[in-house]
Amino acid sequence: MKQRTSQLTALDTNVLARYYVQAEQTDAATALQCEHARALLESGKPLFVATTVALALEWVLRGFYKLEARTVAKVFNHLLSMPQVQMQDRQALQSACNALSQGFDFADALHHASSRHCDVLVTFDAKGFAKRATAKGWVPKVLVP
Repeated sequence: MKQRTSQLTALDTNVLARYYVQAEQTDAATALQCEHARALLESGKPLFVATTVALALEWVLRGFYKLEARTVAKVFNHLLSMPQVQMQDRQALQSACNALSQGFDFADALHHASSRHCDVLVTFDAKGFAKRATAKGWVPKVLVP
């Protein structure tokens, strides 16, 4: 049995949020969490981000912190550029980040990119996602039944 030389640490959404969002007024506990998050992400140790964590992070950044799509895209581009961070599906996350920069909903784009091995993605979102994805010629095709 092969042993790992380095321990891989999975990150939760709240750790990434504390790293990327610097609130001007925080309590002592939050400030300490921000310090721990920064130390961990900048330690150079191997880190892992699950696709579900990335999806939740986008929701927290846009929904809770009210960050603009371009700012969220910058966060993900930075995260993707960190060599010590392993993504569960780097290709899907990169694709979703690019789509977010083009005005697509991040979750829709991530679902689509994660379905790249399929022939078709079916949705009931005819006016938004399906229409825009079809106009861009995305593969797999996005269809409304």
